[in-house]
Order: sequence, then structure tokens, then C-alpha cells
Amino acid sequence: MRSTKAPATTVDEYIAGFTPPVQDLLEQVRAAVKAAAPKAEECINYQIPTFTLQGNLLHYAAYKNHIGFYPTPSGIKAFQQELAGYKSAKGSVQFPLNEPLPLDLITRIALFRAEENLKDASA
Repeated sequence: MRSTKAPATTVDEYIAGFTPPVQDLLEQVRAAVKAAAPKAEECINYQIPTFTLQGNLLHYAAYKNHIGFYPTPSGIKAFQQELAGYKSAKGSVQFPLNEPLPLDLITRIALFRAEENLKDASA
């Protein structure tokens, strides 16, 4: 959980509100998404870090025991088999804090979502 009470207004503020080990995990997710979608913009939506590219791309957040990753229902469905080992729901997946992040998978999901948003925007 965030160590500060006021909602963050920037992604940097959001990340700074956590302990260094959690900050590192959040920065890893951030870097993976930036690598996959370099034209995506960062903001805070729903009080958590968000990437946008022709609309919402994905969100991510830190919690007591996991990193929440929210690539929309289509992002979860497209990678359902690879996400089978993680707790997930229609549009979200939980990556436990005590396990290495699946950065390759996060990158591929972000790339999928970027391509999906760009395709939808051009249609």
C-alpha cells in the first residue's frame, strides 16, 4: 500500500509513495510498457498509473501482496493461457510481490494492447 495518504497526481509521485522494493517493481512494469508502446502517454486515472494511446491502454498499481495489471478484458483474454498461473479476473491480473515479474509477458501484452488501440483508432 502507498505510504502517503494524499492521492498522487503524477506517476512519479505514485511510485515514490511505496517502499524501495515495490518502487523497483513498479518501475519494471513502467519500463516494459514504455518499451512496447513508446508513443503511449502516462497519467493517473482511477488514482493509479495509466498508459494511454488512442484511449486507455492499460493501468497498473501496487497493493499489499501484489502488482495489479489491468490491460482490459481483451488483453487478459488474448494471453489467457500464459496468465493461467496468476490470479486474474475479466480485465486484471495479480503478480505476487514475492515472485519475479513476467516482464516479457507484460511487454507482449502491452504491445498487443497498443496494436489493438491503434487498429481501433484507424477504423
